[in-house]
Amino acid sequence: MDRAGLRTRVDNALAAFLASRRDQLAGIDQPALLPVADAIERFVLRGGKRLRPAFAYWGYRAAGGVDRDEIVAGAAALEFVQASALIHDDVMDGSDTRRGEPAMHRQFESLHRESKWMGEPADFGTASAILLGDLCLVWSDALLHGSGLDPATLARARRVFDDMRTEVTVGQYLDIHTQVTGDTSLSRAGLVARYKSAKYTVERPLLLGAAFADAPEEVFRAYSAFGLPLGEAFQLRDDVLGVFGDPAVTGKPAGDDLREGKRTYLVAAAFDAADEAAARQLHEGLGDPDLDEAGIRQARKIITATGALARTEERIAELTASALAALDSVELDPEGAEALRQLAAAATRRLT
Repeated sequence: MDRAGLRTRVDNALAAFLASRRDQLAGIDQPALLPVADAIERFVLRGGKRLRPAFAYWGYRAAGGVDRDEIVAGAAALEFVQASALIHDDVMDGSDTRRGEPAMHRQFESLHRESKWMGEPADFGTASAILLGDLCLVWSDALLHGSGLDPATLARARRVFDDMRTEVTVGQYLDIHTQVTGDTSLSRAGLVARYKSAKYTVERPLLLGAAFADAPEEVFRAYSAFGLPLGEAFQLRDDVLGVFGDPAVTGKPAGDDLREGKRTYLVAAAFDAADEAAARQLHEGLGDPDLDEAGIRQARKIITATGALARTEERIAELTASALAALDSVELDPEGAEALRQLAAAATRRLT
C-alpha cells in the first residue's frame, strides 16, 4: 500500500529534477553527456524501494508535519545519496550487475568498447562510474535546496544531511578496510553495518524528517532509538540475501557477498562458532572472485551448520523489537506512527 501516493510523488519529483539536469548536460555537450543523463535516469527511476524518502516523509508526518509537495521533493534527494553509494559500491566490489541490469561501470565499459574508443574499456568504465556517483551526490544537494523548502527548514535539515553523507562515505571505507585487514569479529561487522547502511537507511532519514517538522528533542531521541536498531536489522537482512537470496529478487548473482569477501555479521557469526576445519574452508572461499556454485553451496552449508544463519535471524528479530519499542516511547501522530511500523516490517521482511 502506497500511503499518501508517496512513491508516485517521489518518482515524479525525481523525474522532473532529472529532466532539468538533462537539459543542463545537453547544453554543455549533447553527444558526450546525454549517455550520462540516460544512465543516471535509468538507474534512479527504474528501481529501488524508496525506503529512505519514505522514512523521511513519515518521520516528518509522525512528528506533526502537514503534507506538502516540498517535503516530498526534499525527501526525494535521499535517492541520489543512495544512487551515489550504490554506483561507487559496485565499482569497489567489482560487481557486474545491479537491480538485474549491468552495473554502471560495466555499462560505460560496454559503451567504450562498442564505440571503439582509445584506451582500455574497463578503465573508462571505472572512471565514468566514479564520476557519475559523484554527480549523483552533487545532485542530492541540488534537489534538496531546490525543493522549495524555506531557508529556516533547510538550515535545520543541513546538519542531518551532511552528517549522513559523511557517515555513509566513511562506512564504505570501513567496509573495504575490514576486507583487507581480514577482521572477522562481530564487533567490527556491527560497526561497518551501522555506518555503511544502518544510519543512512533509517536513522538519518527519520532525523531529516524531524528536522523538516522542527520536532522537539524527545522526537529526535526516539527516532534515533528506533532508527539505529531497525537500520542494523535491515542490513542484516540484506546480508542474508547476499548469501542465500534469489537473484530474481536481489538483482545480483547469488553469493556475490562471498566472492567480494564481505565481513558481515552473518559471516562473523559463522567464524565465531566454526571449528578449525570449517573456519579454514570458509576463509579459503571468502573473497575468491572465482568462487563457483559448489563453493557457494559449501559456504552456505557452513554458515547454516554453525548456527550463524539462525543467530542472524534472531538478531534481526531482537533489533526490530527494540526499534518498535522505542517508537512507542514518544507521542506521535497516529497515521505517521503506523506508517513507520509498516516501513519497519517492509525493511526487515524475510524474502528467502
